[in-house]
Amino acid sequence: MTAQAPHGWTRRFHPAPSAGMRLVCFPHAGGSASAYFALSAALSPAVEMHTVQYPGRQDRLAEPVIDDLYVLVERLVDVVSALPRPFALFGHSMGASIAFEVARRLEARDIVPSALFVSARPGPGRLKEEWTHLDDDARFLAEVNRLGGMDTKILDDPDLLELALPALRGDYKAIETYRYRPGPGVSCPVVALAGDADPILDLRDVETWREHTTGPFAMETFAGGHFYLDQHLDAVVARILGRLTVSP
Repeated sequence: MTAQAPHGWTRRFHPAPSAGMRLVCFPHAGGSASAYFALSAALSPAVEMHTVQYPGRQDRLAEPVIDDLYVLVERLVDVVSALPRPFALFGHSMGASIAFEVARRLEARDIVPSALFVSARPGPGRLKEEWTHLDDDARFLAEVNRLGGMDTKILDDPDLLELALPALRGDYKAIETYRYRPGPGVSCPVVALAGDADPILDLRDVETWREHTTGPFAMETFAGGHFYLDQHLDAVVARILGRLTVSP
């Protein structure tokens, strides 16, 4: 049974309150908490996953989409800071930028995550200017489809697509209007993960995450595209457990 936190922002698909570590996961643009169901199952019960559910999708469909990344981050800092410690953060694509900005604010409160995992995302200073969220539906959906990660049942069903489009566009607006604000980075270990055939990623840009932590840095690449995680779940789980020094 999925456990929903009282504040409504996180989901626990596999509650494990006795776990010695928690992992807070931030989905990609257009993604929802369920995108991390398989990862949650694979990490449980060694690690209890708390997955963020952004407004405007699934069980939060009736809530307005937040299309400003910094507003989203500010809403999430209090949520994450209230979790039992220790915890680590994991973000994929848009979620990586959110996880990083949340980590910065946590450390300003003297709350240091055990690790920050940033997946399929360039370092904050290497983001390219893009305006996909302003394209017409056909061009916008073609870009979404090019990256993969979107359920084809939704893309092929006009009614489901109508429900999903506001969150998709809102998320793309949030990430495409996000501008990194120079300042203190983090001190926690940062692990950058990426697919070696990601069509929108230069691996040299991924490596620049090392510039944003005073702690240890590691980079791992996997065969695959933007959603390499789907094909390499076991390997990613091993990297997470190894970095957090948690036994499976």
